[in-house]
Amino acid sequence: MLINCVVYRDGKKLADIDVADISDWIDQPGCFIWVAMRDASMDELNQMQEEFSLHPLAIEDAAKGHQRPKIEEYGETVFIVMQLLEQRDDTLHIGEVAIFVGRNFVLSVRRDSDQNFLGVRVRCEREPELLKLGAGFVSYALMDAVVDRYFPIVNALEADLEAIESRIFIENAARSNIEQLYALKHRSATLRHAVVPLLEVVGKMHGARVPAVCMNSQEYYRDVHDHLARINGAVDAVRDTIATAIQVNLSMVTIEDSTVVKRLAAWAAIFAVSTALAGVWGMNFEVMPELQWKYGYPTALVVIGSIAGFLYWRFRRKGWL
Repeated sequence: MLINCVVYRDGKKLADIDVADISDWIDQPGCFIWVAMRDASMDELNQMQEEFSLHPLAIEDAAKGHQRPKIEEYGETVFIVMQLLEQRDDTLHIGEVAIFVGRNFVLSVRRDSDQNFLGVRVRCEREPELLKLGAGFVSYALMDAVVDRYFPIVNALEADLEAIESRIFIENAARSNIEQLYALKHRSATLRHAVVPLLEVVGKMHGARVPAVCMNSQEYYRDVHDHLARINGAVDAVRDTIATAIQVNLSMVTIEDSTVVKRLAAWAAIFAVSTALAGVWGMNFEVMPELQWKYGYPTALVVIGSIAGFLYWRFRRKGWL
């Protein structure tokens, strides 16, 4: 579905045009065309391929989706794929945007995502002196918008992790904590899969060998690279903390189990001594003088109770009970 198709000259918007008119404007001096699409059909992509002379392999990737974040060059055209992540309840929904950047055009194809880039277009149109830089600057603006939307996800991960950490030492909360930590680990892995491949390839957009269409916007791509590096560092820190938190929770489970074992062992010792004494006095040997004694029975109960009470006091003092 076509969202908009606009032609610009010298950083200023000239007009909204139909797709069929692209060929009339594409070769005019000083003009470049910015087209935005969402969930484009194969017929629509084939039409764009014809208008902008796009490589069929790039069109195939844009049509199928589910691509690893990447930047590829097809002649004078740069093909960029990025993942669009959206927080939905406790999961991250993965969308995708494919961007074709040519000498005098930018085509973005968004798929499986409710995010839009209308704010990016407004921002660029407010800065005509930068929009003069053409397709290279527009592609930077789109990439910057995608990357900046990763920061709230990182903040949410850190906030959720801190909330779980505050409950680590609450009794009988270990199982729930571990389940939530693994859910966080899955979300952080999803974010990392979107960031790390992009971090590797954005370095191609500044520094040594830079695509011609991006040559005049290198410093802006360097800024995107810095943002990705910050996000990657934050994600690594979150993942390390999650691993540590999982180990601490497992240790808490062991400690809780050990406490239960201590309690059972203490009560077993108390009853074992009482059972042993009762067994001795229950053998009914005639040579046992206390069997004929008037106070033998209550005395036996007092002895058993006293020893049991003494053991209970000792175990209690040691923290076993």
